[in-house]
Order: sequence, then C-alpha cells, then structure tokens
Amino acid sequence: MTCRKKYKMNKKNNTNKKIDKPVNKKPSENKKDGSISQAMIRKGLTIAVMIFAALLIVSIVLIFVVSKKIDSMSGADAQIKLSAQGGFSCEYSEAQKLYPYADGVIKITSERIAYLNLSGDEIFAQAVSYQNPQCVTFGNNVVVFDRDGYNFTVLDKNGIWYSKPTTNPVKSVLISDDGFVSVICGSEESFGAVVLFDKSGNQIAEWTSYNSGFPVCCAFNSDSTLLAVSTINTSGAVIVPYVRVFSINKTNKGYEVDDYAVYTTEDNVIFASICYVGNKLCCFTSNSLYEVKDNNLSRMNFDFSAIGYVKKVGNNLFVTYSDGVSQLNKLAIINSSDSIIYNSNIGSNIICVCQGVGYYAINVDHRVFVYNTSGVITNDYSVDEDIIRMNFLDGNKLCVVSTSGVHTIT
Repeated sequence: MTCRKKYKMNKKNNTNKKIDKPVNKKPSENKKDGSISQAMIRKGLTIAVMIFAALLIVSIVLIFVVSKKIDSMSGADAQIKLSAQGGFSCEYSEAQKLYPYADGVIKITSERIAYLNLSGDEIFAQAVSYQNPQCVTFGNNVVVFDRDGYNFTVLDKNGIWYSKPTTNPVKSVLISDDGFVSVICGSEESFGAVVLFDKSGNQIAEWTSYNSGFPVCCAFNSDSTLLAVSTINTSGAVIVPYVRVFSINKTNKGYEVDDYAVYTTEDNVIFASICYVGNKLCCFTSNSLYEVKDNNLSRMNFDFSAIGYVKKVGNNLFVTYSDGVSQLNKLAIINSSDSIIYNSNIGSNIICVCQGVGYYAINVDHRVFVYNTSGVITNDYSVDEDIIRMNFLDGNKLCVVSTSGVHTIT
C-alpha cells in the first residue's frame, strides 16, 4: 500500500514537470500584428501628406494661371454708356434715317441723300424724290434705292456717282467691290428682270426671266467676272429653284455679258441668300447650305435649323441660326475648307450684324460681340441703349446708331 501510493505520487510529479514549459522570448502573434498595423498607418499617413502637398501645389499653380487669365481679359468685357461715346445725339425718329459708313453716316429721307461726319455736319447731299428709300452699304460703296419705285443712286464718301431711273419697279440692288451694280426689278410681263450697270452707270446687260421664275437675290464673285442670280419657279406643281450664272468680260467695245451656267436641285427649296467665297458659289436656304462642286449644286452636311443672317468676312462665312422657336441663337463660322471652326450659343435676341475688313460684329441682348475671322472674340461690350444698326467705319472702328443718336465704340 505504501509503495503504491509513493508510485502514484511520483507519477503525478512527473506529469507536472512535463506541463511546465520554458519561457518563449519571441513576441506573440498579437504583438506582431499590432506592429505591422502601426507601420502601415505611418506609411499611409506619409503618402496622404505627399498627395495633399502635391494637390496644394497644383491648386496654387492653377489659381495663379487663372488669375493671370482674368487679368489679361479684364478689358474684354466693358460696360459702355453710349451717350458718353463720340458722335452726336438726335431724336429716335432721326436716328432711324442714319446708316454708319466710311468716316460718318449716310442720312436718307424721301427728299435728300446726305453724307454727315461724326459731328453731324453735312459733307455733301443730293435731292431725290423717293417714296420708300432704302440704303445698303457694300464695303466702300453705297446704294440708295426707292423700293418698288423707279430710281436708285450710287455714291461713296467722296460724292454721288450717279442716279438712274428704271423701267420697272426696283426690288433690290447689289454692288460689287469693282463698282458693278445689279438691280432686280419686278415686271408685269415676266417673272422679273436683272439689269446690270458698270461703274459709270452705263447699262451693259438686262436679263428677263420668263422660264426660270422670280429673281430672289444676286452675288458677284471676287473679281466681278461672274454674276449669279437665284430664282424660284412656282408655276408648276412643285417649287423649282434655279441659280443662273453670267460671265462679265471686258472687250475693246466695252463689256459682254453671256450665259455661263445654270444649276438646280431636286429639293423643293428657295435660295434666299447666295454669295461667292473666292470663286466658290454658296447658296443658303432657310436651314441649309448648298455649294457648287463639280458643276453640281450639292447640299453640305450642316444642319442650321433656322438661319438668321449670313455674312462673309474674308474667306469665312458667319452664320447665325437657332434650333427652333424660343431656342438660343447660335453663331457658326465656316472656313474655306467647309469646316466649322466656331459654333456657340450667343443669346436670345439678335438685333443686327455687320462685317468689316477681317472683323464681324453682332448685337444681341444688349451686348456687342466683335470677332476676328478665326472666331476669337476681340471685344465684348455691354451697352445701355437699344441699337438700331451698326457698321465698321474706316480703320475698323465700330459705329452704332442707337435710339439716342450716333456713337463710336473703340
């Protein structure tokens, strides 16, 4: 009995010795995990600080660049008080008779055509008797005609060139850079006629339309060797547009005008505006552009919805249009390669547009934007009066006729 107990006790002691373990000097797994997390946190904080510093540097650079850009454009958007600008004041009824031109304005009434300087002083004048006088400026030249009357007058800033009577009532007049004048007249015996005059006022040709329809508008090419006439024939079941082109050749006996080409299209459209860009003929409907290419009148891949104004500045076309009723007006600029180099919203209400030598101006929503041929806005004015009309004077100084008179903007 005694021995068995002793044996059991020894066995128990041996078991206790086996349970005892030596001290482990390596860190526990929990401590190891904690050390890794702290290192990663420190590394993450370092990266975050570096990113923040980089963003801060970029922000400072952007703020500096934008501030410089704002400083460079500080003179582009100006508030203009028109009454404080150069020119002269007059009543609204008088202002409606004034057209900016050259170094002053043309004033037309039923009894007189006069050229005034920017102080309102008369330079020269001529008596007329027009029932419905209309004035159109073409670069250096001016035409005043009696719409639905029987007379027109051509002049420039140096004086009157000539006044001419017509057999049929005048509908519109166009003058080329070289001084050729085309007059569209109505007729009771035909659809209408186009009468062509040289710079001296000599009639050199008359084309009467019997089959092509009503003459709508005309265009000279750059050297006045071609005259294009848009007509519309409504006598059949459908509308048929025609564009007739005449050549103008100088000979020893004077000028000869001959048929050159006739273009048409199967589309039922009206070419309400045509112009030459160099010798390329462009024809506009109310929502599209057609061009003569390879002796065919082809529609270009532009969608203008509703065209307002078309002006040619250099070799670029400036087209205002909208996408529909109550939509903002847009301005598109088409270069000679038929690429749109500018297309942007410009405002709600277009009052008038004009073009100079290398510049285009548009008055919209009490603002006046001036563009160069590349579509860059060179000036942006906010005006405090309603503008009736405007034009570039000699030296590309912009002159406006407002409700209070004549004012120049520089």
